[in-house]
Amino acid sequence: MPTNFYMWFIAALIPLVVGAVYYHEKVFGSAWMRTNGFKASDLEGGNMALILGLSYFFGVMIAAVLTGMVIHQTNVFQMMLPDVLEPGNPAQEQFTNLMAQYGDRYTSPGHGFLHGGILALFFVMPIIAINALFERRGWKYVAIHTGYWFIALGAMGALLCATIEYPPLPLS
Repeated sequence: MPTNFYMWFIAALIPLVVGAVYYHEKVFGSAWMRTNGFKASDLEGGNMALILGLSYFFGVMIAAVLTGMVIHQTNVFQMMLPDVLEPGNPAQEQFTNLMAQYGDRYTSPGHGFLHGGILALFFVMPIIAINALFERRGWKYVAIHTGYWFIALGAMGALLCATIEYPPLPLS
């Protein structure tokens, strides 16, 4: 667990902020509404506290999982479980030495954005596309939503990759 896991709660705000801009009528909001057959009046009257609250909660979930996808050091630690947690186990020393030598690699915002974008294109887009196929939606629908998630996950990945820190393991 990172020492500053609170960054997940900050990163969870990114999809809300990006969505407010991206789905604004002067950006992609009008195209999104036309693609879905919505009118502005169709979107009135929803429980915005519930919508925004759940969206934020889901954003926290995304941020927690995204951390392991944009920070490679997380995967090395997971690969060494449970040995790395056992006091006196040689895995602790191996992990500590590995992190001392390579722990600062690939932790830039650009690297995080790259991996967030890759995730959007190769994981999120196929999910949206599958739903769109069964809902008989066009590729414009897929492109609009994929664009949003590319920006949102890229920005989340950039923030997380640049800020998440893991404490060194105490060697016994």
